[in-house]
Parts: sequence; C-alpha cells; structure tokens
Amino acid sequence: MQAASLRQDARVIGLVGLAHGVSHFYHLILASLFPFLKPAFGLSYAELGLLMTLFFVVSGIGQALAGFVVDRVGARRVLFAGLALLGAAALVLAGARHYAMLAAGSMLAGLGNAVFHPADYTLLNQRVSRARIAHAFSLHGISGNLGWAAAPLFLAGIAAVAGWRNALLAASLIPFATLALLFLQREALRADPPEHDASVAARGASFAFMKLPAVWMSFAFFFLIAVAVGGIQSFAPTTLIKLYGMSLATANGAYTGYMLASAGGMLAGGFMAAGTQQHDRTIAMALGCAALVALLLAAAVVPGWGAVLLMGAIGLAAGVAGPSRDLLIRAAAPKNATGRVFGVVYSGLDSGLATGPLLFGALLDHGHPSWVFVCIALFQCLAIGTAVGVGGRSRAPQLQKAC
Repeated sequence: MQAASLRQDARVIGLVGLAHGVSHFYHLILASLFPFLKPAFGLSYAELGLLMTLFFVVSGIGQALAGFVVDRVGARRVLFAGLALLGAAALVLAGARHYAMLAAGSMLAGLGNAVFHPADYTLLNQRVSRARIAHAFSLHGISGNLGWAAAPLFLAGIAAVAGWRNALLAASLIPFATLALLFLQREALRADPPEHDASVAARGASFAFMKLPAVWMSFAFFFLIAVAVGGIQSFAPTTLIKLYGMSLATANGAYTGYMLASAGGMLAGGFMAAGTQQHDRTIAMALGCAALVALLLAAAVVPGWGAVLLMGAIGLAAGVAGPSRDLLIRAAAPKNATGRVFGVVYSGLDSGLATGPLLFGALLDHGHPSWVFVCIALFQCLAIGTAVGVGGRSRAPQLQKAC
C-alpha cells in the first residue's frame, strides 16, 4: 500500500514537474535570444526588456484569473491549454518580421504561462500525500529552475548554428510533446474533487479571501523577490560582460551555474522545510545571504572566475528559500480554494518579473551595470520583511472562514 502511494506520488510529481519545467523554459524563450534579436531588429535594451514585461503582465493578469478557472473546471484541463498556447507562441515568434510580432508572440506565451502555478499547485495538493508535499514543492521548484537553465543553452546553441528562427521552431516542439505525454498519462492528473462538482464551482466564484491582509503580504513578497529574479534572468549575462569583461559564453555559463545551484538549493531546502514550521526564518536567512553576495558582485572586486562562483552562491541561497516560500502560501490555501489563492498570490511573481526587465534594462542603457546587482540585493532584502510578516500570522483558519 505504501509502495503504491509512493509510485503514485512520484508519477504526479514527475508529470507536473515536467510541465512546470516547460513553463520556465518559456520564461526565457526571448531573453535567451536577446544577443541575436537585438541586431536583427535594431532594438535597445529597454525595448528588449519591454518584451519580457509584456510576457509577465499578461501572465500576471491571466494567472489571477486562471486560479478561478482551475477551481471551476479542474486543473488538468487548464494545464493542457497552457501547454498548447506555449507551443503556438513559439511558432508566432519564429515567424516574426517586426517588433509588433515579437510583442504579440510574447503576450501569447504569457497567456500560456499564466496557468501553471494555480494548476500545478492544485494538482500537487490534491494528488500528493501530505507526508511528501514539502518534497513535492521542492522538486517542483527544481524542475522550474532546470527549465530556466536549459533555455539559454538550447536556444542560443541552436541559434548560433542554425539561426534564431530555427531555434524557436525547435522550441515549439517541447510543449507539444509534453502535452502529448500528459494526455497519455491523464488519469494520474484527474481532478479531486471531481471537476464538475457544483459546490466547487460555486466556491470558485468567491472573492472573500482577497480581503485578508496576509494574501496581499504574500503577493508583495512574490513581487519583490521576482523583481530581483527578473534582473538576473533577463540581464545577468549582459551585466557580467560589462562588469567583468567576460565572453558571452562564459556569462551564459555563469547564469546556467546560477540556475543549477538554485536547483540544488531547492533540493536541500525541501528537507529543511519538511523539518520545521518556521519557514519565514529559513527564507530570511537564505535571502539575506543572497543579498550580500549580490552586493559583492556589484563591487566587481573578484576576478571573472570568482564572479561565476558568486552567481552560483546567489542561486544556491535563493533556491534554499523556494520550498519554504511555497509552504507559506500553502498554509493560506484552503482545500477548495487552492487555485484562486495560488493564482492571485503567484500573480505577484509575474508582476515582479514584468517590472524587473524594464528597471534593469534602463540601468544598462544609462551605463550603470553595477546597479543591477545592487538593486537585486535591495529587493531581496525588502522581500525578507514581507516573508517575516506572513510567517507571523496564523492565516489558514482565517482563510477557511473567509472562503
């Protein structure tokens, strides 16, 4: 019985994690090609950053709404639709002939990306046993980071050999193949409670949980941490080149190291989160370390190889915070409102990722690369305050009553 439960949990975690990795891969489908798109379309860094902003604005708005759709029609259907939209977006981007088409493709990808957090966390909460939920969140985060790490290598590698359009065409195959696999394994992702339960649909229309301050504190936490992440994932390689004079290949390698170290941090963070209820303290410790390392990078007092190692240290520290972050939000999500709580709160993530590229692109356009890492440290420190505030509240009983 226990072995069957383990197999079931592993199957669900693997399928949901695969889809999550694809969504994170698509976060960087354009950023990974910035060195090719900039000369091809004659764009500034701010214009490139705007493409990322459009992606995450659409994703943020769509994510808040997707949570209600998940609670109404079921997470599985919504997840399938998101994967199909990502594949279609890559095809639009591959055929882009001007900036407006790049913008349209970016927004379509943002719409597809919107579904993943509310759908994923609903499926994990419904289908994974309580004893393994912390590890499920850890592996879910790791899969996302692996998607982030794979995107620059996959897209830039193909673009260097066959051009950026062919890189996007190749990328379009990934969500379509994932959708086919998940459809074949759809029984493992069946909705629980049933998708057509009328009482679930009625509760899905409730907005009462949005009156609680803890929900908006959680939103603020995700916004602040995502601004910092947005700076790293959009312009870290460019910033490292300007500060340390390293090659594009080395800078991309430093970013990949950051993502892989973050994945390792999430694995360790899953065990830490499973052994404590003080998740806000774990977050404060990890983000504080990440902020200090970011300031050291900004000072440019280490050699290039040292900067590569420091990027890995930021990723490791930020990764440790990931599972504790997700468990803080899980405490705010009553059983029948998982989709809408995660949808609204995680829309803060997209809001921050929309803001970050504009801010950091402007800093680079005005010749202030060191301020990219200074601002990353600043937003990480601000996020600590909100995490501590959320952790100090007993939110689950309040939300159960409100919902």
